Amino acid sequence: MNILTGAAIEWRCDPYGVAPRVYFANHGSHLDFVAIWSALPRRVRRDVRPVAGRDYWARTPARRLLADRVFHAVLIDRGVTPERAGAAARASLARMAAEVAGHHSLIVFPEGTRSRDGEIGAFKSGLFHLSRLCPDAELIPVYVGNLHRVLPKGEFLPVPMLSRVVFGPPLAAPAEGEEGKQAFLARARAALVHLRGSHADSN
Repeated sequence: MNILTGAAIEWRCDPYGVAPRVYFANHGSHLDFVAIWSALPRRVRRDVRPVAGRDYWARTPARRLLADRVFHAVLIDRGVTPERAGAAARASLARMAAEVAGHHSLIVFPEGTRSRDGEIGAFKSGLFHLSRLCPDAELIPVYVGNLHRVLPKGEFLPVPMLSRVVFGPPLAAPAEGEEGKQAFLARARAALVHLRGSHADSN
């Protein structure tokens, strides 16, 4: 993976943190979680669970095999009917919290959908609720640069191109009663924008 994309990896936090982590990243490609997972040290990687859409990763036997046997992904339901949306979201959060309780770390994408142009969109509320359910987990922002060009939305074959994975310093969890959902989500998004802003591939 890193050979294909020429990914440069930068750590601004301890790569070998002891506490479970929630790595939250911008989302431009189906390769994003693969790039982040591959960038992790080998002994850390085995305890990390990418959170990904069941509609994509369970679509073919090959993808199901990768998601289950290689990445040990937590597959969640997306695109459900409005009547089922609330129950599906609660079930997904419960599954993620259970993984963290089992001392696994997660890779999540708070935007909820892929960006076509590399811009970082508004965050959905899941990261806020997950941080409340898992107050002891470290929140690590991860900027993934250029993968929206390596494998653009709607394409199937990756284009070899330089990319970057930057792991930022831990983000303080929202303090109970002191920071509301929208303020926390804006702060979390700003952490990714900050990581993005220092690199030329943000253009």
